[in-house]
Amino acid sequence: MVARVIPVDPFDLVIFGATGDLALRKILPALFKRFCRGGFPSGARIIGAARSELEEGAFQEIVAKRLREDLGEQSVDPSNLKRFLSFLSYVALDGYGDLGWAQLTGLLSISAKDRVRVFYFSVGPKLFGPLAERLHQHGLPHGETRIVVEKPFGHDLSSAKELNRTLAGHFDEGQIYRIDHYLGKETVQNLMAVRFGNMLFEPLWNSQYVDHIQITVAESLGVAGREEYYDRSGAMRDMMQNHLMQLLCLIAMEPPAKFDPDAVRDEKLKVIRALDPVEPYHLVRGQYVAPANSPLDDQDYRNTVQNPRSTTESYVAFKAHISNWRWAGTPFYLRTGKRLKARSSVINVLFKDAPHSIFGEAAGRHANHLKIRLQPNEGITLSVTIKEPGPGGMRLIDVPLDMSFAEALGPEASDPPDAYERLIMDVVRGNQTLFMRGDEVEAAWAWTDPIIAGWEARGDVPKPYESGTAGPGDADVLMRRDRREWRGINP
Repeated sequence: MVARVIPVDPFDLVIFGATGDLALRKILPALFKRFCRGGFPSGARIIGAARSELEEGAFQEIVAKRLREDLGEQSVDPSNLKRFLSFLSYVALDGYGDLGWAQLTGLLSISAKDRVRVFYFSVGPKLFGPLAERLHQHGLPHGETRIVVEKPFGHDLSSAKELNRTLAGHFDEGQIYRIDHYLGKETVQNLMAVRFGNMLFEPLWNSQYVDHIQITVAESLGVAGREEYYDRSGAMRDMMQNHLMQLLCLIAMEPPAKFDPDAVRDEKLKVIRALDPVEPYHLVRGQYVAPANSPLDDQDYRNTVQNPRSTTESYVAFKAHISNWRWAGTPFYLRTGKRLKARSSVINVLFKDAPHSIFGEAAGRHANHLKIRLQPNEGITLSVTIKEPGPGGMRLIDVPLDMSFAEALGPEASDPPDAYERLIMDVVRGNQTLFMRGDEVEAAWAWTDPIIAGWEARGDVPKPYESGTAGPGDADVLMRRDRREWRGINP
């Protein structure tokens, strides 16, 4: 199976913060991969902008060095790299002052007035307003302009509203692309294909047939390199409020009338607004500690953030309910954490037992289970019940119908487009389906804020759990109270 690369129109992409970690680690490698796949039109331009006083050649060499380091020498063809670097320009620019803006204006004035212009704000949120103001002062936005902003989209509801007001003061909602790289993953998008493209599943996708749903995003790494940010945010703000919330919406949403950006986002918004408040006894917070007899290195959270009294959670799990006709009575269990036993992002849909077993008690209890693996080893597994081979009566076992994308779809599926690669090209195309709308962001914070305020008011302290485990034991208790158990965290 050969992957199709759909070309885009020529564009100018300006990356503010082009010498920062995000640009060098994610954005520019994604653009290089897209270029190597043949997805760049002739005449496209990438303009790096940052405060560093660099010559264009020096910037290109920095990018080349990072591409070789991060992608590996064997993966970077010298001729492709040379041609890609020819697309790159650089401007030393001050987001708060006037330095560099005349030069940027001159570079962009060369292009046709109706050419797509993308301004990627790969900077902290405090710079969004000043950059937006200066873009307008110099007359750079036009009808085909888009801006891309990274999370965090605020720290709480109040700051999210302020951020949305700031952006709305300079750009229409249709020009604002709030990027969440999780939505660019191949299997995340396949959630909609599985649900709405298969008659097999959609009639069963409700509380009548689904016992419960588990969403797990486990990370084996700690918070090293993000200490200051993470200790102010924690797992709830960093992961649950955005990444896992989006997965929950895609799993639980009603079928949109059509695959259209606003139609899809309207249905996601309805899910968030239908979420019940989380009761304190349905919530578990944890913080990783170094295992016994191990050195206090990055395996210990407080040691890593250099805050011996930190009460920031590196793990959070809870049970949620959606109050609508489709999901009334069906619990959703969500968990995410740092320094867990493996890196794994999985959605498990557990169906109910058959209402009556004709095989008797000896056959045991069996139920269908749909497992959607987001990373690593993207794929889908459906567990079905069959007779165990051999004589001696009717013995039932559960076996998987396993579709690994790499095996089923060929070599191209083993190297799917990077999430940023896909999302940046969607920005150029003007497709907002996989980007969050302002009211969606605010609704997510409106639901999250009371949970955070509740544990702060109670003075809750995160439960310790050893690095390399599945998290705090209280999370298992949360499930056992409902006579259920978490599915394993496996790579």
